[in-house]
Amino acid sequence: MTAAAREVRATSSQRATADQVREILIVDDHPLMCDALALTLKISFGLKNVRTARSLAAALEQIRTQGAPDAVILDLNLPDARGAEGIVTLRRQLPDVPITMISADLEGAMISAAMAAGAQGYISKSLSREALVDSLRRMWEGEHVTPEGYEPSQDSAEDEARAELARRFSSLTPQQMKILRLICQGKANKEISYELSIAEATVKTHITAIMSKINARRRTQAVLLANSIRLFEAG
Repeated sequence: MTAAAREVRATSSQRATADQVREILIVDDHPLMCDALALTLKISFGLKNVRTARSLAAALEQIRTQGAPDAVILDLNLPDARGAEGIVTLRRQLPDVPITMISADLEGAMISAAMAAGAQGYISKSLSREALVDSLRRMWEGEHVTPEGYEPSQDSAEDEARAELARRFSSLTPQQMKILRLICQGKANKEISYELSIAEATVKTHITAIMSKINARRRTQAVLLANSIRLFEAG
């Protein structure tokens, strides 16, 4: 873990304890899963209100209009965000709020990418109610929880490089993130211009800004950097 990451996480743990987490935002596009999780949290933690959003865009709009929650539970795969993008984007809006990634995908590389991007923890959707509640409580007390059997990297330099790269990507604006996603899909500037209904010159301006922010010289390098932290794809 990097010194910067330890500092951010220490700040998060000092900010609140599990008992002080009173408002939670669940971001998951599966209605049954979302409703069941909300009910579980209300009962287990005595919460009166649990906010829900079905997409990353809806979550960002809620944060804009209703303010920051005390904690976020984020699905790995959303209609408008896959992989680490959700965490990277939310980290920019919620620097001190614990974000828990929840998924059925327990691949080690994905867990590492999520933790490097700033997740407080990563938990399986198949956990029992008791294990889920215990994991969340520990995270909200400042602990970092990952699935049993997960072996984090012992290379601190690699961890630091991943975390730094995630911070660079978090500096992108929503429009720049959309353009980068399309670049990673192999779209040319003209196609991006058409898809986003903006001038091709504007696309070029955004790409120049993207390259500067993530310290990439070519489109291929930008794609490789995004892929290295699983920014847009879970696997």
